[in-house]
Amino acid sequence: MRLYNQLLSEFKREQTGYSTIAIIGQSCIGSVAAMVVLMNHIPAGIKLTLLFLVTILCMAYNGAVLARLSAKATFNLLVMSVLFSILTIVGILI
Repeated sequence: MRLYNQLLSEFKREQTGYSTIAIIGQSCIGSVAAMVVLMNHIPAGIKLTLLFLVTILCMAYNGAVLARLSAKATFNLLVMSVLFSILTIVGILI
């Protein structure tokens, strides 16, 4: 929890810069997750559900930045999006 609070306070301090950089990184990770989901032979229902969730979380963060939501809401969406994308990549590759 301490690490989260430190990262959040740093994000709040320079929200505009960090949001811009995070959009690029988070979108790249989300794109890799979508590619991994589409390239694997898993059932169509699971594939489409994972693809939907990855896309929605990535777009939610991008929308939060554009809508200039609070720093905490934007940061939480960033963390959720990145963690879900990474977990999706690792889960499918293992």
